[in-house]
Amino acid sequence: MINDLTNSQRDRQNILNNRYALEKVEEHLALGGIAYEDTLVFTKQQLVALFEISESTIEKYLASHSDELKVNGYKVLKGQVLKNFLNTTGGVVTDYGSKTTVLSIFTFRAVLNIAMLLTESDRAKIIRSRILDIVIEVVAERSGGHTKYINQRDHNYLPSAYQEFSYRKEFTNALDNYLDMGRIKYGIYTNKIYQIVFKENAQEYRQILNLKSKDKVRDTLYSEVLTAIASIENGLAEEMKSKSANLGRKFQPPELDQLINVASINPYLKPIIEDARTKMASRDLGFRDALHQKLEAYIQTLPEADFDKFLGETSRSLEEQLTDPKILDVFKRLKDR
Repeated sequence: MINDLTNSQRDRQNILNNRYALEKVEEHLALGGIAYEDTLVFTKQQLVALFEISESTIEKYLASHSDELKVNGYKVLKGQVLKNFLNTTGGVVTDYGSKTTVLSIFTFRAVLNIAMLLTESDRAKIIRSRILDIVIEVVAERSGGHTKYINQRDHNYLPSAYQEFSYRKEFTNALDNYLDMGRIKYGIYTNKIYQIVFKENAQEYRQILNLKSKDKVRDTLYSEVLTAIASIENGLAEEMKSKSANLGRKFQPPELDQLINVASINPYLKPIIEDARTKMASRDLGFRDALHQKLEAYIQTLPEADFDKFLGETSRSLEEQLTDPKILDVFKRLKDR
């Protein structure tokens, strides 16, 4: 759900942090540049020509978005650094005389940043459109075309899923043994735990991700979300067992509801829950084009590490992970604990 890039720094940075997409963009756009320190850089004059705009227009954006552009590779050269640049470029930079004392240069990433900001340039608009197309292509290609299960490409997913499955069993056993209620209790209290972690019940989550009836919610959850759910399930199971023994009877639903309310504000759980919300909201918007409106305040720019985790060389499909002896060893240790 990428907004107008000219208005959304978060969406711009999500693209600029995706090095796999940037490699493809650089290959397809072939904008040129000047070789410097093992990379390609562009001068302000080159940007003026590329985007067919005035130098004052570039200056306007440098003033209004200086911090953002610096993060993405814009820098001002002075003194000896400038002399070295002019010398190492072998006379390629011809628009500047020997009396030049400062020079702005832009990496390819910073040039794309400028292209995402410019509203005065038709060339920039065309580049923005091509960038978006390539980003979609790269995410689809590297995720195997299934962003619904992109969470499973994280090497932490399988251990987290197995661990959560174990704690889930502890929790359902506790519901069996210590809650005086019919079988409807499993769905009701599963939803209550989901609402603690990500403020949605299972049906709301399904609609946001457009899941089919055969799709299991937990198969699409990130490892951090599974860990948060497992933490709550385990804690509730232990409390139900202990307090039911003290009471000498099973819980009534309002009594379990009270335990869940207390868990929802537990300061020990808060960091785990906050992290799960941030990961779900940010990744689902960035990778799945899915907006969790109830978690909108938690949406952040995706770090470069997330693109490595889910799209990089170390990310693998579930089938590949299941054949890895190291992963199988982790399962064995979890089983034997």
